[in-house]
Amino acid sequence: MYLDARSPSRALRVTWHHESGLVVLSLWRENVCTGTFRLAIDEVPDLIDVLRAGLDASYSVAVERRRADRLSDAG
Repeated sequence: MYLDARSPSRALRVTWHHESGLVVLSLWRENVCTGTFRLAIDEVPDLIDVLRAGLDASYSVAVERRRADRLSDAG
């Protein structure tokens, strides 16, 4: 389970359904499922690629921001 940045009462759950060839992403508010998305297992690598590219870009921005903050603090 992954908690939403906006509120700990909102979450994303991921379940594998090997027998159906699906990964189900479900959105939860407290203990109530409010929506689902069914992703074919053969599309999972593409989703991982998108998430990885976003992580790489976000990490680079965060490192640069930290470096700039340190330089201004030392300044």
